Amino acid sequence: MAEAFAWAYPSPMGLAALVLGYLLGSIPFGIILTRIAGGPDLRTIGSGNIGATNVLRTGNKKLAALTLLGDMLKGTVAVLLAGWLLGGKSAALMAGLGAFLGHLFPVWLRFKGGKGVATFLGILIGLKWSIALIFAAIWLSIAYLTKYSSLSALIASLLTPLLLWFWVRDVQTAGLMAILALLLWFMHRENIARLLSGREGKIGQKG
Repeated sequence: MAEAFAWAYPSPMGLAALVLGYLLGSIPFGIILTRIAGGPDLRTIGSGNIGATNVLRTGNKKLAALTLLGDMLKGTVAVLLAGWLLGGKSAALMAGLGAFLGHLFPVWLRFKGGKGVATFLGILIGLKWSIALIFAAIWLSIAYLTKYSSLSALIASLLTPLLLWFWVRDVQTAGLMAILALLLWFMHRENIARLLSGREGKIGQKG
């Protein structure tokens, strides 16, 4: 078990990777792109989330796709850049954690950010793209069947660390993704309550 979190041992390079990841992850693409397009403040519509699902509630599918891409790529870039500049896999994993925390708690938005699904996927792409494909397939399948973005994310994120641990035997990446999955579930606690009560909004539903 300890091996799964060995990358989290504090070191100057690790802390640098964490900060690099946080700064990249804290870029609020949804708000930036929506404002450039002359749209409303995302925090005032729908779920109040700054991610692609809420952008979609504005009716602008292209803007939602760009937000999804931006939120994914900031996770991928953080992982790859830290691994290249700061010393391999441990730095990449620390940067992944930083990017996720940056998206969830961006300093620019008084630490009120998104729920992390796209960034979770982007980090996974940078670390283990084959499992990222499976994550996307699970998300798309459940979303197609239920039309619930939150339910799709919850199930796909739950399965991700299990696949990494038991199938590909990458215990360190599994350790990181388990932490991220717990954070993702925590950020979706209101969605979980709405799912249980039948009040959760569906994909494409305008706020």
